[in-house]
Amino acid sequence: MIRTRFTEMFGVDHPIVQGGMMWVGRAELVAATANSGALGFLTGLTQPTPEDLVKEIARTRDLTDKPFGVNLTILPSITPPPYAEYRQAIIESGIKIVETAGSNPIDHLPHFKDAGVKVIHKCTAVRHAVKAERLGVDAVSIDGFECAGHPGEDDIPGLILIPAATQQLTIPVIASGGIADSRGLVAALALGADGVNMGTRFMCTVESPVAQSVKEQIVANTERDTKLIFRTLHNTARVAANAISAEVVDIEARGDAQFSDIQHLVAGARGRKVFEDGDLDAGIWSAGQSQGLINDIPTVADMIDRMVSEAEHLITSRLSGFVTAVSAA
Repeated sequence: MIRTRFTEMFGVDHPIVQGGMMWVGRAELVAATANSGALGFLTGLTQPTPEDLVKEIARTRDLTDKPFGVNLTILPSITPPPYAEYRQAIIESGIKIVETAGSNPIDHLPHFKDAGVKVIHKCTAVRHAVKAERLGVDAVSIDGFECAGHPGEDDIPGLILIPAATQQLTIPVIASGGIADSRGLVAALALGADGVNMGTRFMCTVESPVAQSVKEQIVANTERDTKLIFRTLHNTARVAANAISAEVVDIEARGDAQFSDIQHLVAGARGRKVFEDGDLDAGIWSAGQSQGLINDIPTVADMIDRMVSEAEHLITSRLSGFVTAVSAA
């Protein structure tokens, strides 16, 4: 068994996190992750109201007695969701682990801390991670450029970003982006991380609530089958390559595109239709470059068991074989 500061702090068996994913982080997937000894996150804003989130938390508890958390992504919006109400729903439901992402979590931290909630904040830059530690989060998840969703604007891949973060932080660091198997886990640990966060890999499991055609497309795709959109708007997002993401990239390439020019293409309701109906060109949908490493659709338990056992073998057998003792002259 691989023990790290992360597993000790959060009370899980394995240093593996199923991060919050819009439309994906639901009870069945989160419970399967928890029952397999990893840490899963319900996606708070996937639930239409705070009351619905309370029900989804209860539904998850019916499926597992292991630790799990809730993701609360804080994004600027013309009509923002009632974040304070979602936060209160999390606290009153007795959740003790929260993953925050997006904007600065400073307004929420005192409330979570007073309730004894541990907070992992997701960052895409070392400077943001350092600030999050100063604010008092318990751990950070650092997202490399390879990740699905929003990788930030610095374009720093994990091989650089992870050690750059771990050498400046004292709290546990979870490596995210481009990780889908035991090799990524072992590499992240070698770079100084205390665990790994995976999204695309968890999306492509039996218990994932997305349509089967989406899972099969992830298996079929290579690491080259993603698109970077919103680049010209300085809000870069990595999504699966399809007809819609190609159209967005073409519009942005004109050089004068405004968000209003692409808003009808990137609406969240269209992405939800992809995941729920399996229409791969209905809208944009997040996928990381790690899809090039995904070749099957296992159960969560099989995926985690395989990942951990292969990681242990890599550490104890293959890597140790590279070290030879030097005899005294």
